Amino acid sequence: MRKFDTKVQHLKYKVLREVARLAWNDTLLEKVTDIPEMIAPGSEATMRCCVYKERAILSKRVKIAMGGDSSNPNVIEVIDIACDECPVGGYEVTNACRGCLAHRCEDVCKRGAITFDNHQKAHIDKSKCVECGACAKVCPYSAITSNKRPCQNACKVKAISMNEQKTAVIDNNSCISCGACVYQCPFGAITDKSFILNVIDIIKKSDCNRKYKVYAVVAPSISSQFTYAKLGQVITAIKKLGFYSVIEAALGADIVAYDESKELVEKGFLTSSCCPAFVDFVEKSFPDLKQFVSHNLSPMAVIAKYIKAMEPGSKVVFIGPCTAKKMEFQKESVRPYIDAVMTFEELQALFDSKDMEIATLEEDVLDNASYYGRIFARSGGLSDAVVQALKEQNIDDFELKAVPCDGIEACKMALLKARKNVLEGNFIEGMACIGGCIGGAGCLTHGVKDKNEVDKYGMEAYEKTISDAISVLRS
Repeated sequence: MRKFDTKVQHLKYKVLREVARLAWNDTLLEKVTDIPEMIAPGSEATMRCCVYKERAILSKRVKIAMGGDSSNPNVIEVIDIACDECPVGGYEVTNACRGCLAHRCEDVCKRGAITFDNHQKAHIDKSKCVECGACAKVCPYSAITSNKRPCQNACKVKAISMNEQKTAVIDNNSCISCGACVYQCPFGAITDKSFILNVIDIIKKSDCNRKYKVYAVVAPSISSQFTYAKLGQVITAIKKLGFYSVIEAALGADIVAYDESKELVEKGFLTSSCCPAFVDFVEKSFPDLKQFVSHNLSPMAVIAKYIKAMEPGSKVVFIGPCTAKKMEFQKESVRPYIDAVMTFEELQALFDSKDMEIATLEEDVLDNASYYGRIFARSGGLSDAVVQALKEQNIDDFELKAVPCDGIEACKMALLKARKNVLEGNFIEGMACIGGCIGGAGCLTHGVKDKNEVDKYGMEAYEKTISDAISVLRS
């Protein structure tokens, strides 16, 4: 069964797999230069004009798989030599231009970027155009269109621009590390740094969990990912990698729902703090609203904090769909609890670096969280959980008016309304990715079916209340 949505993901995975395989065998440093040959053997160029360029790009991919550029604090990086196949983009005059007499496009252009040929067809001088779009708006034939690159279209916070070499450049002051550009780039020229070597190092140094125990905290969206096997088999496979135990991040979500509901009642207005990309967006684009972001840590950090308290000296690795989590775990407020983060893509690479046949394994059980903690993985799930948490705490005199935001554009709209005091709600559930966590860039698959799988996974714990789930930790 196909494991990935795109061939770009598959190429990225192959690099990660080979890096991991050599790391397990302690031969990475001596054989790292052989990895491009392993992936594109002989004269076979997988995506480029020649094998030499392909090898150069693969070498860059290997570097990023090994941690990337340490001087760049962002976990999202551009492979400059891979970013040269997209058209320049910007506003273009199409064949729909009729050479009309009105020349409204020329009149509205304040930069004098539009001229006409002998047939009165319009042309745009790229050196003068500032891409304001005024000409496109006034053209009666809609003959002027904007052809943005896929990464620019994907980036809803406008953090991507082009340099003089027409290579994508990421503005770290605007980027929220959501990874939308990573998933949408057709050439894999934008990708996320990997901490897979850190994970392998943590596992190996634990000496089979004798020196310290290594816990895997898995995001609830895992239920929609490894479709070729059963979830219980995936849990078994994670333990076979060397993890002592696998804990649901959804249990942390139960705790967050319980505490966040109380915080909301106390303050009267609140935004969620579960999605690190959303929190980063608020801090960078709406700093005046930062005070309204919930003081609760994310479910990942909350459950990891409990694990560290329960098992001093242990190590915790988060596994999920989110590239922004790779930024979150480096924050001072989270770093004491999370030792490394990896995506589902990277987990698949780890499995295959050990040549595991997951579908043949016995099934283990994952039974920590409630239905409400598990549905945090999809848009609207947190709001539903807060409703339930209010109910379980017998808080009847507070009316929740939730505003679930599906994607960063919806988040922006809600925050703009909140800033102007015209938002019809008192709780903003911010999810940077469309669909919620199930739309994260580090997913193996992206689709509508993922929501159904998450709900199905949640229903397996439907009889358990939020209070039931967290009572084990708070007893």
